[in-house]
Amino acid sequence: MALIQEYSYRAHDAAGGGIVKGTLEAASETAVANKLRAQGLTPLDVAAVSKTGLNMDISIPGFRRKVKSETLAVFTKQMAGLINAGLPLMRTIGILVEQSEDKRLQSALVAVQADVESGAAFSAALARQPEVFPPLLVSLVRVGETGGFLGDALTSVAETYAKEADLHNKIKSATTYPMVVLIIAILGVVAMVTFVVPVFEGMFAGIGKSLPLPTQILVVTSHNMVWILPLLIVLVIGGSVWWQAKKDTEAVRRRVDPIKLKMPVFGPLATKIAVARFSRSLSMMLDAGVPLLNALSIVGQASNNWKIERAVADIQDSVRQGKSFAGPLAKAEVFPQMVAQMVAVGEESGTLAEMLASIADFYENEVETAAAQLTSTIEPVLIVGIGVIIGGMVISLYLPIFTLYGDLSQTG
Repeated sequence: MALIQEYSYRAHDAAGGGIVKGTLEAASETAVANKLRAQGLTPLDVAAVSKTGLNMDISIPGFRRKVKSETLAVFTKQMAGLINAGLPLMRTIGILVEQSEDKRLQSALVAVQADVESGAAFSAALARQPEVFPPLLVSLVRVGETGGFLGDALTSVAETYAKEADLHNKIKSATTYPMVVLIIAILGVVAMVTFVVPVFEGMFAGIGKSLPLPTQILVVTSHNMVWILPLLIVLVIGGSVWWQAKKDTEAVRRRVDPIKLKMPVFGPLATKIAVARFSRSLSMMLDAGVPLLNALSIVGQASNNWKIERAVADIQDSVRQGKSFAGPLAKAEVFPQMVAQMVAVGEESGTLAEMLASIADFYENEVETAAAQLTSTIEPVLIVGIGVIIGGMVISLYLPIFTLYGDLSQTG
């Protein structure tokens, strides 16, 4: 993917009759020259600005930030507005490049602009940036180009990404508080074992008796924190890097994605999110005139769950053989029976796209309700769990004192 780079330039200003110097961000020297000519300047010299030391862009493998759904929603909505207003495609892309605040999106748009200038179709140029523009977006743009309704296609995409972004934000807001509480609890336990237990150990040294087993475990753990803590940090960082690098591979997704759908509390929520995303995407593509087989191959990827992708593959085989859409859907355990029944009704009445939209609306509402209840469900579990752990540590620390007090009472 072409990346934006800073270039310095010297150009002749015909209007002012002088030499102009400055810098521009673009994908290539050719793109800089084209920008200068568009401003009425004649480029004389263009050179890349090298970045060294503290000015270098640092990129950690496995931690490349993806373009968010909100960003794609804003981009497609703005582009739809400009296209519907009658602006030429090249000018529209140029405007979006200049006002984009997301560097990855901006970089991809510069590459798209260069490809379109070279004669490539807009959808083909988007398809060459798969890390930024999902297959769903590319396919609908291709349909809009072919049918002459690119603006309407982009508007549909914008609405879909806006709903997905809204859904994601609600899930994020519901899980933020429990995650913060959990992290603080973990830090509290580590601090107690590292700093508080040694203080009590000094007090226990004068007792002259063997410590109870729970207290011994705490003391031994405290002694070994000098290597346990660095090991935990390394494991967390290493695990995060590995997960970012491998989470999208077939081997990992085949094992992890089914577990996501079976987890207590989160499993039903993940299922509803996947079904809503599948139904919304497929409904939109069918409305746009995409053939069912092509639409299924794309929305299977958009579901973001390996198990649903396998179910969609079975549905594709059934449709390819001239069989029903709803049959394999009913057999796939990941889809609720209500979905299969509504799809069957849509098939029989010729209103499959409308029925899928209704399913998406229903499950999006279900997700909103589940997200609102998530905090109230997780919070008491977290409080009880944290109370048990912290309370158990405190009791373990005071057990020797209770034992000593009991011995003194018996002696007295």
